[in-house]
Amino acid sequence: MNVYPFIEAEQAGKHNVKRACELMQVSRSAYYQHTSDQQSDRDRVDQVLVEKITVVHAQSRGTYGAPRVHAELAAHGLRHGRKRVARLMRTAGIRGRCPRRWRTTTIADPAAAARPDLVQRDFATDPAAIDSRWCGDITYINTWQGWLYLATVIDLASRRVVGWAVADHLKTDLVDAALTDALTRRRPARGLVFHADRGCQYTSAQHARLAARHEVRLSNSRRGQCWDNAVAESFFATIKTELLHRQPWPTHAAARQAIFEYVEGWYNTRRRHSTLGYLSPAEYEATHCHQPAAQAA
Repeated sequence: MNVYPFIEAEQAGKHNVKRACELMQVSRSAYYQHTSDQQSDRDRVDQVLVEKITVVHAQSRGTYGAPRVHAELAAHGLRHGRKRVARLMRTAGIRGRCPRRWRTTTIADPAAAARPDLVQRDFATDPAAIDSRWCGDITYINTWQGWLYLATVIDLASRRVVGWAVADHLKTDLVDAALTDALTRRRPARGLVFHADRGCQYTSAQHARLAARHEVRLSNSRRGQCWDNAVAESFFATIKTELLHRQPWPTHAAARQAIFEYVEGWYNTRRRHSTLGYLSPAEYEATHCHQPAAQAA
């Protein structure tokens, strides 16, 4: 309700402005500011802040909500409260994108030998544990040329996608290519744990031979327990929300190029991760002075 016309009417009738402001619960300074058509200092700051929020939101491809926008502003020296940022985003109609609920797509091999779960849902980030525990999974991408499949390898300690591969099939070659990509890039020490679900690709003899050659210890989730591989599932929910489900994909090549740009140009290097204190995976590793063996060689 706009109370200022009432106060103006009271003033025009030679009534007391102080009393009218008290009745309408409006400060006199606010009233006189309104009548002089001046913008308050706070309003001016809010206007500038909304402009900066709009830029940050656009740079995130329209995906950041208030927590990540707040973290990005803070990283550039703009120390405003998160609640203020959230309020201004609501007022301006600026919203982040929330992941959809995900469902498991694992196809298990009932004849595969059981392996222990060496992770036990311990997904804590830890600079000292970088390149000691990885997780992997596969997801499906619908294109006009048919299904495309993405396999990833993620470092549990830094949430970095250290390896990935795409293919138009679900053969074990796909997950082997992703793991090989990660091993080539990072060159981890012997005894690395690679955790995945009980999908037939990850429990196959072919995959076990690759792991043995590189002295990788394989770990599998328990049967029917999708949360045992929650970090991998969470990444897929994120990339689908922020990239894959936002537009149609005419070709496999277009989807692959977009995945490359997202993973290497955005997610690993720039996207702020809540689990990492709103640092990107690359920033988290650099902050904790981690140098992968591949770089040190």
